[in-house]
Amino acid sequence: MVSLFGYADEIGPTTLIIVGFLLFVFPEPATSALGAGLMLFGVAYWFWEWNRP
Repeated sequence: MVSLFGYADEIGPTTLIIVGFLLFVFPEPATSALGAGLMLFGVAYWFWEWNRP
């Protein structure tokens, strides 16, 4: 049986990517820029967490 505790490190980056995407598609230039920044930060954070013990 797969434990969900092993996936706890992916919650933060995934949340940043989802919130960034939602802000990106909102039709306002300021929120689109903030959303793009959050998505980039989330992707970088996700790669940083990838193989950490």
